[in-house]
Amino acid sequence: MTVQPITSNYPSAGKYNGMSVQAAWYLVQCKPRDGFRAEEHLKNQGFTCFHPTHKVRRSHANRRLLRIESLFPHYLFVLIRPEQSFAAVNGTRGVCKIVNFHDYPTPVAVSLISELMRHNRILNGHEPEPEFKPGDTVTITEGAFQAIEAVVKATKGEERIILLLKLLSQEHELEMATSQVRVVK
Repeated sequence: MTVQPITSNYPSAGKYNGMSVQAAWYLVQCKPRDGFRAEEHLKNQGFTCFHPTHKVRRSHANRRLLRIESLFPHYLFVLIRPEQSFAAVNGTRGVCKIVNFHDYPTPVAVSLISELMRHNRILNGHEPEPEFKPGDTVTITEGAFQAIEAVVKATKGEERIILLLKLLSQEHELEMATSQVRVVK
């Protein structure tokens, strides 16, 4: 991935081709796995950021963790005011570039940002996304059926799962603990 240099097309100090610019939201592309770092550094410089996130359950080292992940990996939104510089955003640690069209940064509609913020509040107010969903293919990691693939039929709470296991050309239902299976990627 190449980083585009800051060119004269980027306005600074609120001027854009000689015209005054009002505060507007812009989409910023971040370097891989640096979205949260970029957000922190932009906030430290006085920028207002909106980084849509959601809660996800993940398994790691036989432990179930609740993690906060980006809804749009590698992207966040920044409100740039007239007195703030586009070059400062592009020069921030973790930022790759401001997304632009035809070499000019393009503002994102305030209505879209408002709707994304509303949706993000709703999303984070509910239960986190389940680790296993009906239709997922999983591998059994423990017991008599170890290393056999199955399909998730349903979940029973957070700790139990019902699987469809194909044995001898027939499908059989099997109920197991969620700790005994992992999702096939």
